[in-house]
Amino acid sequence: MAKDIDFFFFIGGTYTYLTVMRIDGVVADVGVQVRWRPFNVRQIIIEQYNIPFCRKPEKMRYMWRDVQWRAERYDILFTNEPPYPVDQDNLANRVGVLAAEEGWCASYAKATYRDWFVKGRAPGERLTNILVDLDKDPAAVLNRANGSAARAKYDAETETARSLGIFGSPTFVIGSEIFWGDDRLEDALDWLRRSSNTKSPTTKVRSRSKDRSPDLARPTVRRSIIPAIVRTCQCPFASRA
Repeated sequence: MAKDIDFFFFIGGTYTYLTVMRIDGVVADVGVQVRWRPFNVRQIIIEQYNIPFCRKPEKMRYMWRDVQWRAERYDILFTNEPPYPVDQDNLANRVGVLAAEEGWCASYAKATYRDWFVKGRAPGERLTNILVDLDKDPAAVLNRANGSAARAKYDAETETARSLGIFGSPTFVIGSEIFWGDDRLEDALDWLRRSSNTKSPTTKVRSRSKDRSPDLARPTVRRSIIPAIVRTCQCPFASRA
């Protein structure tokens, strides 16, 4: 039986806050190791024309209320709606890639999300302070995060997520099984407890029923017209299209 969970996440995802703050405690009693894997979900959802809140103010309001309610349920601090969207240049996530390689991604992600959701400071705005608090050399880390190797690693993690069929953050991967959404963390652990080492022949998705789409395949949309579609929709991700 697999003893590891790959935790694919994007610093900038709202429900991801809940997972980042609670996953270590949830897995502590079941002997499971978590591999923290930042990736560019923004690029994937643009490719799939699956922009979650574009021209959907009612869904946006519901999302913030739902995150607040779930945070209260988990005893996770939630004060006010934080700035959103964030990390348009993906710097905070590329730092996360470096942190994952060196084993300090959990503490980095928690510090970044705490700064964002509790203190209202968007990821990327106080990277220097966060890195100092983690006893890291900010200049060295940021220089590497802006370098070609970190960018290539971030792109590679994104391609891995894409190849697995991942379309959102957070997503948990066990073998060939993927579980999408913070509220699927316990389902992933339950599946792990009951499963054997035999892998399923195809990747299966466990997702939040309220968000499940009947068609998860990427639409056939020419890459050249995607920026125009996103700009027309005035999506907050348009600058990265």
